[in-house]
Amino acid sequence: MKIIPTLTLLISLASAGAVMAQSASPAAPAAAKPANKQAVKKAPVKPRAKPAPVPPPPPPLADATEEQLAATERAYLGTYDCEFKQSVSITRNIKPGYLDVMWQKDTFTMKPVLSSTGALRLEDVTGRTLMIQIANKSMLMDTHVGRRLVDECLHPEHRAAIEAAKIARAAAAASAAASGLEVEADASSLGIAPSPAKRGS
Repeated sequence: MKIIPTLTLLISLASAGAVMAQSASPAAPAAAKPANKQAVKKAPVKPRAKPAPVPPPPPPLADATEEQLAATERAYLGTYDCEFKQSVSITRNIKPGYLDVMWQKDTFTMKPVLSSTGALRLEDVTGRTLMIQIANKSMLMDTHVGRRLVDECLHPEHRAAIEAAKIARAAAAASAAASGLEVEADASSLGIAPSPAKRGS
């Protein structure tokens, strides 16, 4: 008669142990892992941008001739004040006989050439631009499209030459008036003509 209660007690203890083992099992968290993996999506991988092509280095500069070196000495170095509040700056290149012309964000390496008219031409070694220096101003041109990039560029040497020309014209006019000559307005003549003789003289 005592065997039945003992057997019943053992069955009850075994059932309670099974319930406790199921509650402590890590099966429940493991079941949630696949759901988390499905919820997280990988961001699409963007293709890497190709680096910009590196321009080829400029060709080496040829050694300057004696004429080129002499023309370099005729160039006005420094800053030019140009139209529309722009500016141009000219400095010597590390290569003797060449000059660097800076305008806006560009720098052009130029070869000075003295023309037969007395104008100084600064020729871009790449053929892109040209700067012309004459007595009363300088200008920078785009040779590809045949237009001026900037005009009315004045260096202090230009200003001094303009002022000297004004003084010379005023002195010539005063000298002509004192000697009885008149300065003609006709630009095709020499600019001086004898005044008409007074009647009765």
